[in-house]
Amino acid sequence: MTDPSDSEASPLFEAKEFDEPSVFAPETLMENARRQKDLPERPVPDICVLDPDGDVVRHLAATGAAQKDETWPGYHTDLYRFERNGEEFGIVGRAVGASFAVLVAEQLFAAGCEFLVSVTSSGRIVPKDAPPYFVLIERALRDEGTSHHYRPGGQYALLDSDLRASVERACETVSRPVYTGATWTTDAPFRETETAIERARSEGILAVEMEAAALYAFADVRERPVVCFAHVTNQMGQTEEDFEKGEADGSRDALEVIDAAAAVWHSAN
Repeated sequence: MTDPSDSEASPLFEAKEFDEPSVFAPETLMENARRQKDLPERPVPDICVLDPDGDVVRHLAATGAAQKDETWPGYHTDLYRFERNGEEFGIVGRAVGASFAVLVAEQLFAAGCEFLVSVTSSGRIVPKDAPPYFVLIERALRDEGTSHHYRPGGQYALLDSDLRASVERACETVSRPVYTGATWTTDAPFRETETAIERARSEGILAVEMEAAALYAFADVRERPVVCFAHVTNQMGQTEEDFEKGEADGSRDALEVIDAAAAVWHSAN
């Protein structure tokens, strides 16, 4: 039986007042978490990292290079701290998907983050090389829900152009290839149909991932510096021995990319 409401427009595109502040703020959530858990207020490092797969966090923790921050007030996540080249970083693992990534991004910036880097695994659409390699995401197709709560229509969410140019130059020294291009951000990885893939391919999209469009929309509206990389590690399970990332599950390569982005932020601040 068909629901009569099925013919109505999706609420995702209705009742949005983009200039109106939210009643629920990340600062409020964190203040109450600190109160409930009896935690002191401690700023997070200036540079923070989202590691949706959790491979970098696991590698750093296993080698003793990262320590869990027991003062982090996030209800759903753990924050680890580690150092690279004399710089302290914060990193949150397993923040998979657009809504979760932006929820954590909001909290990190509310807690003192000044620059956010996301490195997520992704599936290859238009081949640039044999996986694994990286894509500096300059624009992300908004095939997810979260970005539509931050800004009105438009097919793509964009990386800041000045940041793109600087990070692109910095990544020339990274061991693995880093290509600049577009990705497709989806909320439903198991609904990547042939039709959807062909549409992405026809637009020259290099890879599919789950966070960048929402993070870039958030960055634009909140005026926060965010850069997203896709770590192209697979062909969506279409070949044998797919999803191989390389040494230490690709963590060492990912840390090189993070270092390059961090160097750009430092040079500008």
